[in-house]
Amino acid sequence: MDSDIGSRSWHAHAKINLALHVTGRRPDGYHLIESLAVFTRFGDRVEIAPADSDEFTVSGRYAPAVPLDASNLMLKARDALRQTAGHERTPPVAIRLEKNLPVASGVGGGSSDAATVLRGLVETWALDIDGAELARIGLSLGADVPMCLAAKPLV
Repeated sequence: MDSDIGSRSWHAHAKINLALHVTGRRPDGYHLIESLAVFTRFGDRVEIAPADSDEFTVSGRYAPAVPLDASNLMLKARDALRQTAGHERTPPVAIRLEKNLPVASGVGGGSSDAATVLRGLVETWALDIDGAELARIGLSLGADVPMCLAAKPLV
């Protein structure tokens, strides 16, 4: 990735489920699970930089499979954090994804990318949002996002 002035980048680690146990089903059809997950040193790379307007670009081997529209979990993460913090405190940013993990492969790439965007934007925008609030925002995006915010072995 090329770096612009004011840009920062973060590693979005792949997640591996070592054990997964389905414990039930929620009323909305999603499964309740218990899992043991670890994070690898492999993953995607997310870069965030100040911009005149919001931008989202993707490069890398698996870039063609990444949606560039509002269905993208990274953009949903940006928008959810912006809604929580307020638009006046969250100026436009350019988000660049180097997609090294296969899409929909079960390694949590999308969830990890979204979690990395949340962490990166809290830093970029200098927001005073605690871990519990960030986890709440993450959970609104997907069940794996709070786990990916921690990016350490969890049950």
